[in-house]
Amino acid sequence: MRVAVRVRPGASRTRVGGLHGDRLVVAVQARAVDGAATEAALAAVADALGLRRRHVSLVAGATSRDKVVEVDAGLVDAALAARLEALREG
Repeated sequence: MRVAVRVRPGASRTRVGGLHGDRLVVAVQARAVDGAATEAALAAVADALGLRRRHVSLVAGATSRDKVVEVDAGLVDAALAARLEALREG
């Protein structure tokens, strides 16, 4: 399953939730330097979905605030889809 996200680096706290257009908002404390914000965003998405970091990977947008992440297909189920929808609602 692929998820479009909008990363907001330099936030006061890390949080996942809400929408920016059609993208899931991921606010991270890390700055956008040397991929730190991207790595923090992937970890935050994994944590919010109740997964391990290794089950979430970057597909597109390494240097952009708009990214596409992929959740390991073997883990996608109704409960995971419900958690993702709850995060989108904020």
